[in-house]
Amino acid sequence: MAQAIAQYAAESRGWHRLEVRSAGLAAYPGALASDGACQVTADEGLSLEGHRSCSLESEVIQWADLILTMSAHHVEAVARLGGGDKTSMLATFAAESEEGQSGGVPDPFGGDTETYRESFRMIADLIEATLERVGREWDSPIEGADS
Repeated sequence: MAQAIAQYAAESRGWHRLEVRSAGLAAYPGALASDGACQVTADEGLSLEGHRSCSLESEVIQWADLILTMSAHHVEAVARLGGGDKTSMLATFAAESEEGQSGGVPDPFGGDTETYRESFRMIADLIEATLERVGREWDSPIEGADS
């Protein structure tokens, strides 16, 4: 859900060259998104139809300028894989402080539709705050990307 939300939010800002990828620590490569994620994302006007899961591997870590995770445990795991200097928990990065929303985003997997809906809303709010920060702080080609 986070990838679809972030890509839509970036494109809505005209940041068409910003590339967003999703990768998981326990992902089964090539798996479809869960039914709950597909349903809630579709209800919000986005699609996970082409989404396939991939594992977080060194190639993805090397490619990324910024790696945002859903939990502190994920930050630690990414650091062990060599991405510690460019990794933050999404909630912490969005809050712009180490104290910001230290609980992270709960994983809705296996939950009911309302659990997925709550996660979707939380992720969408955090991504909006994240993109606001990125737009202010980064001297990046994402601004004016229509050219």
